Amino acid sequence: MPLVANTELPAFIRLESEGETILQRDAAVHQDIRELHIGLLNMMPDAALEATERQFFRLVGESNQIAQFYMHLFTLPQLPRGEKGRAHVAQYYESFEQIKQEGLDALIITGANVTQPDLAMEPFWEPLKEVIDWAYDNVTSTLCSCLATHAVMQQRYSQKRRPLGFKRWGVYPHYLVDRHHPLVAGVNTRFDVPHSRFNNICRQQFEAAGLHVLVESQEAGVHLAVSEDQFRIVFFQGHPEYDIISLLKEYKREVNHFINGLRKEYPPIPENYFSLQSAAIMEEHKTHVLKAIKNGDPAPELPEALITQQIDNTWHDTAEAVLNNWIGKVYQLTNMDRKLPFQDHIDPNDPLDLKD
Repeated sequence: MPLVANTELPAFIRLESEGETILQRDAAVHQDIRELHIGLLNMMPDAALEATERQFFRLVGESNQIAQFYMHLFTLPQLPRGEKGRAHVAQYYESFEQIKQEGLDALIITGANVTQPDLAMEPFWEPLKEVIDWAYDNVTSTLCSCLATHAVMQQRYSQKRRPLGFKRWGVYPHYLVDRHHPLVAGVNTRFDVPHSRFNNICRQQFEAAGLHVLVESQEAGVHLAVSEDQFRIVFFQGHPEYDIISLLKEYKREVNHFINGLRKEYPPIPENYFSLQSAAIMEEHKTHVLKAIKNGDPAPELPEALITQQIDNTWHDTAEAVLNNWIGKVYQLTNMDRKLPFQDHIDPNDPLDLKD
């Protein structure tokens, strides 16, 4: 179903060029189709700001629900941004005050970069808590991605994430723990999910909080869980929204950090992501980089063009199915609360008329 281009956000143009269905606002208002208003609290840093918009927009837009999706972007002013990021937010994003005033049917909260050992020490902690509390009371369902999951677990359930001692980084096989929950209806019993994190909340912590685990990986741990009422909060620890090259871009950034002295050790390659041939190319590139640094020469560029065509996306279909199930449930629940167009004409004395 189509996303509605309700702003001039460049993500709409980019997605349309990639073949996604984008409906212009003027055309949307003349169609007799339900609207769903979905918020995206985008806490990602500037370098990933627009890519994150496209990733979540794409998943929402691929839903097969008969609806028009209005996406409402907002962020937290306490998050550090450069001049370009601030300009983008100022031009295309709404304020949280606007969001609260107009309301949402559903909310997605992204991950974020953190610098403190405890999330409560981050400058965005208090405003994020405000969004979480407001959404719990006013939004049908909130989907939390990675860092947002850790924040909600700490803020609402007193379960703090724990350092892994390393970076869980790559694409891992996952299995359904509960095959009957509506969020995983029609989903394969085994599928892949990308992960990228230094911290973890284990299954025992989710269960101690009274939450319900739906999907788990032997290597990567819990990926998908839901709140005690089975739907109000949906927790992702992985990144099913990632594009096929997201981990490649992240790996390139880490290599550049090493070259520029921002990290001490050369980064390992993401697990289960590159083909054997691509991994060999990366190892050869590492050798050339180390030699260049030793000789004081410029480091060679990462050979992305040789790698990109060899990467397989083994997670998107499942991500699309889960998001579709999530939006479908939101659609059903919000429909119960909406006034039908013909409700003013219902005769309360006619037993055949529809009643709430």
